[in-house]
Amino acid sequence: MNKINYLRLSVTDRCNLNCIYCNPSKKERFLTKKEMLSFEDIARITKLFTLFGIKKLRITGGEPLIKKDIVTLIGMLREIDSLDELSMTTNGMNLAHMAKALKAAGLDRVNISLDTLKAERFEKITGKDGFRDVWNGIMASLDAGLNPTKLNVILLKGINDDEIEDFIDLIFEYPLIVRFIEYFPTNRRLDEYSDRIITNDTVKKRIMHTYGGIDEGREIIGNGPAEYHTVKGAVGTVGFISSFSTDFCSECNRIRIDSSGRIYPCLFSDEVYNIRDLVKKGASDEVLVEYIKGVINEKPLHIKKNKGVPKVEMSSMGG
Repeated sequence: MNKINYLRLSVTDRCNLNCIYCNPSKKERFLTKKEMLSFEDIARITKLFTLFGIKKLRITGGEPLIKKDIVTLIGMLREIDSLDELSMTTNGMNLAHMAKALKAAGLDRVNISLDTLKAERFEKITGKDGFRDVWNGIMASLDAGLNPTKLNVILLKGINDDEIEDFIDLIFEYPLIVRFIEYFPTNRRLDEYSDRIITNDTVKKRIMHTYGGIDEGREIIGNGPAEYHTVKGAVGTVGFISSFSTDFCSECNRIRIDSSGRIYPCLFSDEVYNIRDLVKKGASDEVLVEYIKGVINEKPLHIKKNKGVPKVEMSSMGG
């Protein structure tokens, strides 16, 4: 069994953007407050997971920065001594005025989803005129010391694949990590964009042609299957997550929990576990520990991606 040391935990299934490849075009309903884990539940469950080797926690959504009092939750989680790393994935819309508070509360770093550097195109992709807000959030993250600050970029043919060089140019000016993430089917819009997938081999060839090559792999603080490289003369780094073209089940080190307390050992597995029901029924720590142990032991070593779409909408899970 792979060593599991990384927990991704969603705090909301809501988002303030409606990205074309992410949010379901017809989401039937959102969770109510009663259906979601409370901050106390999240902190308790996270602490119990650390008993099984979880050292890294990533807060996701939906969009976590629209969650009321999210800074308070970060502070609660930072008090868990056995957590080595506390990070967040965000769309950056609310980050400019929250970066310093998040850092002060104990957040180590952020991943910011950004698929274009063009304001008009940003609105077409996300449904909102918010590029300047996200850019200000990126700068605020650097200023606050949320290090490293990573940009997650999903390229789609005919939509934003003309901006590869624009994103690489950023790392010559800013100490950012720009990560190109291959799109792969993660919700029921998959048919609409399945013919627009761009592999990272194609991206690497473009970069090598324009910039004269990229170096060998580089170690970066973070989690998961990303590979990192530097470009000569750049102060930042470029990363690649080949989620479509590469099978990295053997390297998977994560467990996911959505905001309703459902645990997903694997996005493509049939097995889903609900720890919220036990928590709300007053289960003791001992009972929850045994439950978590069983979940971790059930994590599959390998799942074929062509088995079907994941059992969760990624707009509710955050990747």
